[in-house]
Amino acid sequence: MAEIATIARPYAEASFRTALEAKDLAGWSGGLSLAGAIAADPQMAELLGNPRLARAQKLEFFFGVGGDRLSAPVRNLVTILVEGARASLLPEIAAQFDALKRDHESVLKVRIVSARPLADAERDDLVAELARKYARKVEATVEVDAALIGGARVHVGDQVIHASMRDALAQMAVALAR
Repeated sequence: MAEIATIARPYAEASFRTALEAKDLAGWSGGLSLAGAIAADPQMAELLGNPRLARAQKLEFFFGVGGDRLSAPVRNLVTILVEGARASLLPEIAAQFDALKRDHESVLKVRIVSARPLADAERDDLVAELARKYARKVEATVEVDAALIGGARVHVGDQVIHASMRDALAQMAVALAR
């Protein structure tokens, strides 16, 4: 996995610089997301990896799926990757591009796992508190996991804020075992 990320990084960074220069971060982001999703499809991945198909055929199939939704610069990148037998990097390139875009725009991606569905007001309050704490805009996704019993866990990058009953009970069990 680390090898794929390392190989994809220069492509993502070059795409990001190009998007910045063209003032088209949103367009590039959407195009790369679509291209990454197309390349990640198992049938397309098999087709792109088939050594019996000519590169022109692979591109024809790829662009047949993407259609006009892929801009000319993204199509050029896809062409380079397909011709270099590196189309499998597209999902990782899209993910790294998205991370660079979020960092540039000071947006923090957060995953909230709650024991029960959050009301809109609760979600908004939590997002506002996280935005204040980290001094960034927060883009949150919310999931429900009843196994938490109560409360929530908040995943911010590789940091996890434990605020669930299950975590509190686990900490209590450790303290009592001492």
